[in-house]
Amino acid sequence: MPGSGKTTVGRQLARRLDLPFFDSDHLIEERLGCSIREFFAREGEARFRDVEEQVLRDLAQGPTAIVATGGGAVVRAATRDALRAAGKVIYLRSTPEELFRRLRHDRQRPLLQVADPLARLRALHAERDPLYREAAHFQIETGRPSVPTLVNMILMQLELAGALPERP
Repeated sequence: MPGSGKTTVGRQLARRLDLPFFDSDHLIEERLGCSIREFFAREGEARFRDVEEQVLRDLAQGPTAIVATGGGAVVRAATRDALRAAGKVIYLRSTPEELFRRLRHDRQRPLLQVADPLARLRALHAERDPLYREAAHFQIETGRPSVPTLVNMILMQLELAGALPERP
């Protein structure tokens, strides 16, 4: 979900594993030459999801890395399947209320520029939570733990599953 900590946690996880980190939203903006918000307004969500899917497929073809996806990357079944096939998917699960607390002043997220952002987050959560669960190999409840604690929780899950990347 937007605001769950994907980029922040992903960066620190990549650092701990000595792997490259990519934020798919930043790569999408580089490819588009404009902000996601502008593209979304001009071209619509379906066209945006086309570009997002291609960027994620391109990342899957690259070297082992930690990738933070946009919150809506799971909307398409083909993208969920591609993510699951490409590596281990971790769902940073947060309640809509927790997300609202983190995002209440954010004006950059197009899906939250509505009269009642909490209601929108609740609707998004109801729609996407089953999709995140379907795509994910692991779920981590974000709640209130610190970022380093979340990273440790993820590392522990990966280690228990024998899914830590090989060290060179």
